[in-house]
Amino acid sequence: MRSPIRQTQSYLRNLFAAQGISPQRRLGQNFLIDLNIHDLIVKTAEVGALDVILEVGPGAGALTTLMAAQGASVVAVEVDPGMAKLTRAATEGLPNVRILNLDALAGKNTINPVVLDHVRSGLSEGEGRRFKVVANLPYNVATPLIINLLVQEDLCPERLVVTIQREMADRLIAAPATPAYGAVSVVVQALADVLLIRALPPSVFWPRPNVDSAVVAIEASAMKRAAVRDLKGFHALIRRVFLHRRKYLRHALAEIWCEQWTKPDVDRWLLSQGLSGQVRAEALGIEEFVALADALQERFGKLPQSLMGSAAKEPHTEEDGGE
Repeated sequence: MRSPIRQTQSYLRNLFAAQGISPQRRLGQNFLIDLNIHDLIVKTAEVGALDVILEVGPGAGALTTLMAAQGASVVAVEVDPGMAKLTRAATEGLPNVRILNLDALAGKNTINPVVLDHVRSGLSEGEGRRFKVVANLPYNVATPLIINLLVQEDLCPERLVVTIQREMADRLIAAPATPAYGAVSVVVQALADVLLIRALPPSVFWPRPNVDSAVVAIEASAMKRAAVRDLKGFHALIRRVFLHRRKYLRHALAEIWCEQWTKPDVDRWLLSQGLSGQVRAEALGIEEFVALADALQERFGKLPQSLMGSAAKEPHTEEDGGE
């Protein structure tokens, strides 16, 4: 197998000029030009021959070829036709790379089923295969992609090593009662262990973004996932209670099940769970949220479809990380 091309800034500038294209800021196209960071990402992900890697936003194929050289099967998803053409050129002749020119998301709350089908196909090709996500993620899809992959019932990656906006990385690791703590913090930490690997300045990208970035590793936890009985329902519940984060939790719960109980009912129920009616969502820890969701499911049988629908339709907010 040939050695991967090391894509420096000058290489990318010349490549783009020859193709008559340029990076699209609206698509979050900022390319890593520090070759040591490429190596760090692949090393942190422990990429190997048993891995089926989902890479979203491969661009010119720098990470793609590096991972393919380790023997991994790579499903590279690129929404931009011009970039997909560059990925194909970089990976020509590599049988372990599949390139999909489509959007990885089917709306903001669903992974594109075509993408999942290709991952399943890769996993079926041998025993002991592992699903991972390794990517320099476009900022505009990072949050919904990570969240919706983690709440997959039957196809959750065991590890994600991704480059994301530093502000989002801070949300992923935020503690209760801190400004960055929100729905994203709760859902990710309830289902996985998160580690900030390295902060990245704008200078390691071309073109330079206006914000700092970070490499994070997210390790899905089987034990944590087992404690959450309804993954997508849990996601919807947490988004809903953080939608108006300054409201008391009692208000959010009363609104969700408005036909089944009153605010005094909610207050009494919260007291039975050891919580004050005047507690705010941002004050609860991860284990408290998991216990709360479990208790609500016990009381109502399941998280109602109206909750799922309203969570999908609510406008995205800064508090929930824009997912």
